[in-house]
Amino acid sequence: MKAPFLTSALRWQKSLALAAFLFGGLFLAATPARADLRLCNMTPSRVGIAIGYRDAQGWVTEGWWNLTARGCETLLKGQLGGRFYYIYAIDYDRGGEWSGRSFMCTREREFTIRGTEDCLARGFDRSGFFEVDTGEQKSWTIQLTDTNRGGLQP
Repeated sequence: MKAPFLTSALRWQKSLALAAFLFGGLFLAATPARADLRLCNMTPSRVGIAIGYRDAQGWVTEGWWNLTARGCETLLKGQLGGRFYYIYAIDYDRGGEWSGRSFMCTREREFTIRGTEDCLARGFDRSGFFEVDTGEQKSWTIQLTDTNRGGLQP
């Protein structure tokens, strides 16, 4: 026969465990879903990524994110504010690039550049970015593959 104080202590522990579980579940359910712009490198090569987008002050280009083969990276955190984003990528291992007809400023080392005009006169490189239409989704993942060099079809 169990002692009465052990039974009530076990009940108390089970009640605490159940309350902690329910509280944790409510906390997780109340956490908003993560919304970001991500890029996944689905190739066997290491790649460098630059992005162009429009914010409240105008056009911005940023780079470089260095992705390993088959790796993913978050380029912009939080809900997307625009519909169109622009990507330029370089294959470090096999050469070549993923590019397009939207010309924006870049440079060889890490950068954040405001504006897309007069890249060369301002001491930057001029690179062709391809357009990504997110359809005004709040979260989007781009998959970079060998078959979409020269432009990307999401």
